[in-house]
Amino acid sequence: LTIEGVEKRTPIQTVKSILPFLWPADHAGMRLRVVVAIGCLMLGRGASVYGPIVLKDLIDGLESLVRNAPVVGHQDAIVGLLILAGIYALMVLLPGMLTELRAAVFTPVSEYAQRVFGLKTFRHLHELGMRFHLDRHTGGLSRAIERGQRALQQTTGLFAFNIAPTLFEIAIVCTYLGVSYHPKYVLVILSAVVVYIGFTLLFTEWRTKFRREMVKQESRANTIGVDSLLNFETVKYFGNEQYEADRYNDALLQYMGAAVTSQNTLGILNGGQLVVRVICQLAILVLAINDYAAGSLTTGEVVMLNTFMLQLFIPLGFLGSSYRMIRQALVDLEYVFQLHDLTPEIEDREGASPLKVGPANVRFESVSFCYDPERTVVDNVSFDIPAGSTTAVVGASGAGKSTLARLLYRFYDLQSGTISIDGQDISSVTQKSLRDNVGIVPQDTVLFNDTIRYNIRYGNPDATDEQVEAAARTASIYEFISSLPQGFDTRVGERGLKLSGGEKQRVAIARTILKDPPILVLDEATSALDVKTEREIQAALLEVSRNRTTLVIAHRLSTVVNADEILVMADGKVRERGTHAELVASGGIYADMWRRQKEVADEIEKIQGMLGSDELHTLQIER
Repeated sequence: LTIEGVEKRTPIQTVKSILPFLWPADHAGMRLRVVVAIGCLMLGRGASVYGPIVLKDLIDGLESLVRNAPVVGHQDAIVGLLILAGIYALMVLLPGMLTELRAAVFTPVSEYAQRVFGLKTFRHLHELGMRFHLDRHTGGLSRAIERGQRALQQTTGLFAFNIAPTLFEIAIVCTYLGVSYHPKYVLVILSAVVVYIGFTLLFTEWRTKFRREMVKQESRANTIGVDSLLNFETVKYFGNEQYEADRYNDALLQYMGAAVTSQNTLGILNGGQLVVRVICQLAILVLAINDYAAGSLTTGEVVMLNTFMLQLFIPLGFLGSSYRMIRQALVDLEYVFQLHDLTPEIEDREGASPLKVGPANVRFESVSFCYDPERTVVDNVSFDIPAGSTTAVVGASGAGKSTLARLLYRFYDLQSGTISIDGQDISSVTQKSLRDNVGIVPQDTVLFNDTIRYNIRYGNPDATDEQVEAAARTASIYEFISSLPQGFDTRVGERGLKLSGGEKQRVAIARTILKDPPILVLDEATSALDVKTEREIQAALLEVSRNRTTLVIAHRLSTVVNADEILVMADGKVRERGTHAELVASGGIYADMWRRQKEVADEIEKIQGMLGSDELHTLQIER
């Protein structure tokens, strides 16, 4: 997984990015835990190395006791051997106890790192611009983040509890043998470790591409599955269940092939590691047997050397698998850190101050904007929305109407021109203060999979139940909610699909009412409503926009006849402007749109005489 435009990371860069989460600069308690965990590691591994040395003394003592018995002081020798046996038992017990203590001390550090990492990723995704979120695949993105969090925990756990202890123990053993015995033993051990680690690293790097392909295909399968389920209505409309199943099956087949290849190369790696371990243990035993035969090693020392080999190569065997798992985890983390590397398209300027709203005058001055250089969406548009007035923008689809709302919210920065509120350029104020003072009822309302109360209260999380209910009344949805068995505690389903389009739109209106912003944007706010409901809610919208500076984006002209000024846009430019009466009288673009929409409205009035009101509710005026 890679992100276009973001530099690919090396494993070392990824590891460097992990360290601040494990050694947090602002949390002394977590740092102390890391220090204690390292202390437990050193003591535990020291005891693990000292165990075979005590065992050597115990065996040599027993051999000497048998060879020299009975002698004076026989009982004292037995007591000494029993003490050595007790020390050996303690050395066997201590590493395990210290490992458990280290786990208890370090686990909160790992969980803390995972929490902070997940929170940082979540916050950063919300900071990224509209372009990123319009291009993203929700399924693949959520899966990648989940893998990244799991990989962080896995990486820290494996390094703290396997790789670091093993390398520390190898260093202690080599130091002891280098000081006390012939260097050939250290040379054999170090050569084997170097060959073992080198083979593991090189082979693992080679097979990483198979792991990458497996991750890519898994993400693709998950993306297809999630997208299909999110759009299950569309699948049903076109009867494409088998088509979607075939797409998903194809993705799973690709994943299966990549997974099999990855597993086969893993078997080759395990076999190579086993060969290196056996050769090293055999070499140590051959050297020890020869030295024993020559009288330069005791029985206890031969046992000690063999015990060292067993102690080293058991965790060294896990070192190989741990490295593989860490390397695989770094692949998973790479994508998430690439997300972290993405710079938000829209950022507060240095020293940006909060927006101070007084009368709430809004001005668009020579505004130009394009999503890509080849097509200008808004071209040199200028207009004012005086405080407390309503300005409507109408035009055909693609004329640039909704883009004006996005620019007012500063979802994008302008190519040229300025947008100001009470004389303050919105690009020079903080984004939060800007969006706190602008409320929007969008064309496409998407609700959280929670209760109606939660979705309305989202406009003001601190609002009381009474305020939520009052907003619902103003939005003409209170009676509908009260008629439901669970009332305001009714869950709306994924993206609000348990509600009709009109019901969702009225929840969105109630949510904006609860926010109580001085500036209001109605972006096709009644587009999902039937004629009857539209008429009911127009009065509510009129009341809501009273004494507020309001920008209305509309295609249905009947919703804007009372606007103080109407702008007619086409091809990104303002072609006409004036009141409804002025524009109709001028006989231009607006007058032609009004005539055509009035003909459709008259036709529906005729249909109303033939259909009951319930059937009429299903007819949209756009039809």
